[in-house]
Amino acid sequence: MSEQFYVPEAYVNITYLVAAVLFIFGLKGLGHPRTAVRGNLLGAVGMLIAMIVTLLASGLSYVFILIGLVVGGAIGAVAAVRVQMTAMPEMVALFNGFGGGASILVAGAAFLMAGRTGEAPSLQMSVATAASGLIGGVTFSGSLIAFLKLNETMRGNVRYAGQQIVNALILLASIALGIWLVMGAGAVTLPYWLIVALALLLGVLLTVGIGGADMPVVIALLNSYSGLAAAATGFVLNNNVLIIAGSLVGASGIILTRIMCVAMNRSLANVLFGTLGPTGETATADEVYAGKIKATSPEEVAMILDGVQRVVIVPGYGMAVAQAQHVVRDLANILESRGATVEYAIHPVAGRMPGHMNVLLAEADVPYDKLIEMDAINPTMDQVDFCLVVGANDVVNPVARTDPQSPIAGMPIIDVDKARTVVVVKRSLSPGFAGIPNPLFAAENTLMMFGDGKKVLMELNSALKEAG
Repeated sequence: MSEQFYVPEAYVNITYLVAAVLFIFGLKGLGHPRTAVRGNLLGAVGMLIAMIVTLLASGLSYVFILIGLVVGGAIGAVAAVRVQMTAMPEMVALFNGFGGGASILVAGAAFLMAGRTGEAPSLQMSVATAASGLIGGVTFSGSLIAFLKLNETMRGNVRYAGQQIVNALILLASIALGIWLVMGAGAVTLPYWLIVALALLLGVLLTVGIGGADMPVVIALLNSYSGLAAAATGFVLNNNVLIIAGSLVGASGIILTRIMCVAMNRSLANVLFGTLGPTGETATADEVYAGKIKATSPEEVAMILDGVQRVVIVPGYGMAVAQAQHVVRDLANILESRGATVEYAIHPVAGRMPGHMNVLLAEADVPYDKLIEMDAINPTMDQVDFCLVVGANDVVNPVARTDPQSPIAGMPIIDVDKARTVVVVKRSLSPGFAGIPNPLFAAENTLMMFGDGKKVLMELNSALKEAG
């Protein structure tokens, strides 16, 4: 048994305390782009410490621990290197799903082992097991649907009459099975797996009806679910660090979800039941764009930029797809060398996950103090000489302010239409996630620069350099 270590319980609890402190400081660091990398590292170190001491305290051979670390670390390293930033939301969705799936299996295995001992599981264990199965099942299947929607394997939204009633009935049936599980009636493990089956179905039904415009909220919500499932599993295992870590993830996910809902003028219940906002008829693309679109070229835009004093750049998912963040930074450097002030207006739900644009621009070494939040920059947008929109759509669509029947009615947007001159970089006039036309593109002060974002911005940079 020389290949095994046994850690005294007092040492385990002290280590858990250290890990919990690292988790808290890690979350605090993730609250700002400048400290996000350090915060992520602190959280990872805390989880590594907690995981190793837990496995050692259980008497597991350190050989298996090392094998698990090597295999898991290799998979994570390959994913980190190979997954593009545009696919990061899908990866996060999968991570959330794996967390829910792990909670299902661990809680189920612990409950099964407890039943085989001949002793009735405690009330805490029974309640926590039911919660793990329900929340973990919804998280797992919901995350897989979110993954399919994000990578556009699944298109469109599945809606039918009585959808909310069906979802509510499945939830009530799951709760009833949870009561059966706690009461210990019948085959002790049967109600658990029935709960899991219904939860998996509920996760699918809750997510298939949610539109692409809501995906940032869904990711935050599923992240919270995975944390809550982990916390419930911690109560099943009587593992303090799992309870703490799961509670922190669950709470931070709910807070982030709330922030996202406010940013989109949506209620949490509205998102939970997979419904959009107002769905009345809106203007068609032909009605909005016909005869009003003014196309431009990089050379013309370079002339417009001659002598501008204040420039605001609004990044969107199209910038991520084109991998144009470095070219955007180069453009800002050129303009600043000419005496212009350049800022970046960041919408909370731009892209396909919270903080997507911040991460992309940080990757391009854009100074953090130039990333201005929507609420801070909107009051001064009418003082902007030139606004460059790179691949953004719904987050700059003025119908959110003007059309109460629009799916994005009431959603806070960046008021780019108030700038003196607006240039929008897009491949085409295709709609955003909400699937509606954008009158900004046809506005009097707007010019459209069509093409691949990276390519046309490189041409713009070249034109600016040639103009001196």
